[in-house]
Amino acid sequence: MTAVIVAACSAPAQIRELQVAESQERSGDYEKALESYRSAQITCTTVSSRRRRRDSCAAAHMQYAELLVTMSRKQEAITAYREAEKELTHSPPAAAQASYSAGLLYLDLGNDTAAYEHFWRTVTDYPAEAFAADAVKQLLRHGRSVAPKELFLEFEKLRESLSGTQIDDNLLRSMADLQEKELDSPKVALFYYDRLVKLYRQSGFYDDALWHGARISRSLGDPQGAVTRLRKLLGTREVAFGAGSYFSLWLDNGQLELGIVLRDDLQDYEGAIRAFSRLPSDYPASILKDDALFERAVTKARAKRTKDACKDLAKLRKSYPDGKYELSKAPKLRSALGCSL
Repeated sequence: MTAVIVAACSAPAQIRELQVAESQERSGDYEKALESYRSAQITCTTVSSRRRRRDSCAAAHMQYAELLVTMSRKQEAITAYREAEKELTHSPPAAAQASYSAGLLYLDLGNDTAAYEHFWRTVTDYPAEAFAADAVKQLLRHGRSVAPKELFLEFEKLRESLSGTQIDDNLLRSMADLQEKELDSPKVALFYYDRLVKLYRQSGFYDDALWHGARISRSLGDPQGAVTRLRKLLGTREVAFGAGSYFSLWLDNGQLELGIVLRDDLQDYEGAIRAFSRLPSDYPASILKDDALFERAVTKARAKRTKDACKDLAKLRKSYPDGKYELSKAPKLRSALGCSL
């Protein structure tokens, strides 16, 4: 019972004006709700508790602006968000959201210049907040088609002052993406992906950086570099299991790609067979299990293990009779190997 009381007391109670405003908004009386939110913006400043004052003022300003958006009064909402950012310096998460939200509204109204001024400020002034990452995405989406080189240089300047902050991994990933896709510099892209991997093990982009780094490394004629990166990516599987956390969407792809690189680029047939064999056991829900089985059969055929290759092809037909490999590739390989039907 004590734990429940502590939990219940952990969140400060709302001020009366906010309760009234929310009730009016729920009932559809938007004009009165706007007035009540305005009153709450004044009353909240008189609250003695610092935490309650901060949370109440943030709610009063942000919910006022959000209601204006609901009412399709976008220009007024922009003004409200800009005012909120100015008033909520004591609450960086809310200030960052206000700046970013104003940018989105400007974008919606066709004022790109004002929009991207807000996105830049969200990144530079609130690098520790989640909305800074969203702002980087918006800047990348717009700038990559307009002025990719200039955008890259601006991101590079930002890193000088924001290196080590929570936004730095977003900048590194964006810079790598620009270098590969817009600036046609895969070697530079690889440098930034590797830099992200080295600096930010806990980043949500860590596995992406390893996957793309492996892909670029192989395209540059460095299959061993690709293998090293893929094995590091696959090493996150044990961490994910041990911590009870997420599973990277690249893991089963990485397992399949490891086998292909070992076989096709390094002629390590036994290593490739082991890689393909692990996919169905390590990732039982993967949609790539038939791919792994077919590629293992191909690898065994190249290693002159014809009988074993035929066994894999028989298993493939039994397990995936209507699969894509049975339409063409598997029957051709069976025929070429002389497998019994």
